[in-house]
Amino acid sequence: MTLHHRQLGFGPDLVLLHGWGMNAAVWGPLLPGLSERFRLTVIELPGHGDSAPASAADLSEWAESCLAVAPACAHWLGWSLGGQIALRAALNAPERVRGLSLVATTPRFVQAPGWPCAMPVETFEQFARALHVDPGATLGRFLALQVKGAEHARETLKLLRTELEQRPPASEDGLAQGLDLLLKNDLRTELKDLGCPSHWLFGSRDTLVPGALQERLPEYLPHADIEKIPGAGHAPFLSHPYASLDALIRTTGAI
Repeated sequence: MTLHHRQLGFGPDLVLLHGWGMNAAVWGPLLPGLSERFRLTVIELPGHGDSAPASAADLSEWAESCLAVAPACAHWLGWSLGGQIALRAALNAPERVRGLSLVATTPRFVQAPGWPCAMPVETFEQFARALHVDPGATLGRFLALQVKGAEHARETLKLLRTELEQRPPASEDGLAQGLDLLLKNDLRTELKDLGCPSHWLFGSRDTLVPGALQERLPEYLPHADIEKIPGAGHAPFLSHPYASLDALIRTTGAI
């Protein structure tokens, strides 16, 4: 399986991975600024956009498929599920990933004993059940959650839908597998093995990745560089593109 990807810009290599149910078009607001400074490899995840589905909901398989089309050594920028895949790639192939920029990413998306800073398991299970009944409506509800409570929520949701419609929609297999990854994967205990620098960028009003994660993350990754964009939700690079671009350029260049 070869994932759909494209390259643009000049400079040090930077790999971009979008989130669940999305596609490469969501990076539109950042591409002009990033491509002036980096050679970008924009990848569409398995079963999303023009990429064929993976054979299974396996985080390592998804990471390996991204590594197969990525430069030999690059900085990786991942959003949400894309951030988890970038983490998995860095853990599996440390010689290939020189640094990580993780936007609205968490090592575990759902709650667990001692891990309240995440979404309730029941919420994701409801999404999984609804996905089989009406994938389009389920994705629409997920888009609304990504901007809930944030500044410029209505405008951001409109932009998110507009960007999403520029590329082919995610397949049912891609959506189901991606949701399964979000439900089951837990990278907390592996963070200690992360060999590259990492910058974590959060939105202060994110309802999918609660702000409490920012206090818990140093327990697992003491040297993590953590930054928050006030007023932003789960997609800060859409609602606050200039602040996000500034943070990503500054930290990516420094790592």
